[in-house]
Amino acid sequence: MEKVNNTEKKSRFHKLMESEFFYHYRRNASAIIGSIIILLAILIAVFGRGLAPQNPYDLTQLDIANGYLPPMWMEGGSAQFPLGTDVQGRCILSSIIYGSASSLVIGVVGMLLSCILGTTLGLLSGYSDGFLGNLIMRIADVQLSFPSMFIALVVLAIMGQGVDKLLIALVLCGWVTYARTVRGVTLSVKKMDYISACKTIGLPKFLIVLRHVMPNVITSVVVLATIQTGNFILTEATLSFLGVGVPVTQPSLGLLVKNGFDVLFSGLWWASVLPGLYIMLLVFGINLLGDFLRDELNPRLK
Repeated sequence: MEKVNNTEKKSRFHKLMESEFFYHYRRNASAIIGSIIILLAILIAVFGRGLAPQNPYDLTQLDIANGYLPPMWMEGGSAQFPLGTDVQGRCILSSIIYGSASSLVIGVVGMLLSCILGTTLGLLSGYSDGFLGNLIMRIADVQLSFPSMFIALVVLAIMGQGVDKLLIALVLCGWVTYARTVRGVTLSVKKMDYISACKTIGLPKFLIVLRHVMPNVITSVVVLATIQTGNFILTEATLSFLGVGVPVTQPSLGLLVKNGFDVLFSGLWWASVLPGLYIMLLVFGINLLGDFLRDELNPRLK
């Protein structure tokens, strides 16, 4: 029996790897590069702290005499601090490693919460006729008339700083995109004959939505989720740069850029530019994979 099960698992794996999706994936250099960047960022976030030269948020490990040391390849640099230090003698490489974990967690958790809320409201609005569906879309229309960054700033100005408050702000900014997209797909699917047949036999609305509408929604949601993760990482960095995101006592790539920006034009470029480049590289990798998923999972683009 075990051999049979193993054979079945292997055949399923081979079928998956030989599918059209993986056929195109293996031949898409951008998707592979994006996947490698994302994988490396995840490995750095998960295991990097154990390899970091120091804990940049442990005050006992900081020495102000090491402030603004240049990267190790420049004159005056030290192998102890490969990417240099900031004003407090904090290792830039260690700060990026710690900040990467924070940014990834905020981006992924914010995306998941936005996805759950927006998809639920989109399904509810698209499948239910009447006042509730129209109310959800009118709220979405009103919110879309304001820039997302403005909404996040207002929420954080009212609630204050903190990772939990930042996540609430991101969710309030991000749910609308899911809701509108899912509603459009749902309105299209519910006109299909098989949905009418399900209603005729008396299948409950909940099961119709779960079994027959959701599979048609998933592909659009996956594409949106991938792209929005990168957007949320950028939003978190921007809000932290403005001083309203993650508190200064917690790691953040945006805070690193902000702290180094004050001396950017004094020749001490590494304190701001290197964390900024890491943010750019991370979001670039996510967008590369997101573009592939958009092209591959959207039947209208084929």
